[in-house]
Amino acid sequence: MNDQLRSLALVLACGLVASAALAAPAPDGTILSRSPVALPDDAPAAAHRRAEGVRLEKLVYASGGYEVEAYLAAPAEPAGAPLPCIVYNRGGNRDFGGLTPVRMAFLAGALLRRGYVVVASNYRGNGEHGAALYPPERRCAEGDGIGGAGREEFGGADVDDVLALIPLVESLPEVDAERLGLFGWSRGGMMTYLALRRTDRFRAAVVGAGVADLRGMGDERPEMIEHVYAELIPGWDDPARREKELADRSAVLWADQLPESTPILILHGTGDWRVMPRQALEMGTALLAARRPYRLMMFEGGDHGLSEYRYAVNRAVG
Repeated sequence: MNDQLRSLALVLACGLVASAALAAPAPDGTILSRSPVALPDDAPAAAHRRAEGVRLEKLVYASGGYEVEAYLAAPAEPAGAPLPCIVYNRGGNRDFGGLTPVRMAFLAGALLRRGYVVVASNYRGNGEHGAALYPPERRCAEGDGIGGAGREEFGGADVDDVLALIPLVESLPEVDAERLGLFGWSRGGMMTYLALRRTDRFRAAVVGAGVADLRGMGDERPEMIEHVYAELIPGWDDPARREKELADRSAVLWADQLPESTPILILHGTGDWRVMPRQALEMGTALLAARRPYRLMMFEGGDHGLSEYRYAVNRAVG
């Protein structure tokens, strides 16, 4: 009888271990699904031109136990050797500024012509994958465990979604994972600084119209406090935590914590009203004081997207 009980206990224990293994989340960067993406017929002709020779895929990958949407752009015809990769950090929040096939075609087309593979995250809770799991109002709610796609935190735990792209691209045979670059625009610039604070894996970084001082941005644009900070940053109702969360997202306060081995190119237009030019100037001053390698380029009268300086930006980045 004792032998039978021991055998039963062993079977149960093995079953529990197997169940736990099945329930364990996939490691960060694991590609859970991937599918080819075609541009819609009504996409701008310029987008179709940019997409020529480009293999565009939508990915769902693991990050922090969540399922996160991303896009991958690579040459349609395999290259003779693995290519360097740019991790692109989108701007905006929630659906505003979210990645779509058309936006990815415009972004990736120019970079692919310069010999890069491009991967970009929509951040947790965003994109079609997040929308399919629960509505936007739940994606903005405070609290954990609200859905398989997680929730955006405007530079909080969603920075993990950027870092999870490192093991993701390491799994791609078309990518030389020793040659990684980081590129972020607007809020994506903030995400770039936050990622660099935690890793030195990127050989270089580009920040366009980047947010480096959240308190200053809130002073200049009070609507950001009400409609973005208060809705997305955890613990906003707690004054003490609020100050910490703002400081943690403001690279101008901790430029000395960025890696010495990653040079940063900062691009900003003097006519930008979404992210004021002083953000770039003050970040440059902080990097200079911290003796971190950087280059600052200010574009006279340039708007938030530097739309009138597209070719100059492409030359600077390429």
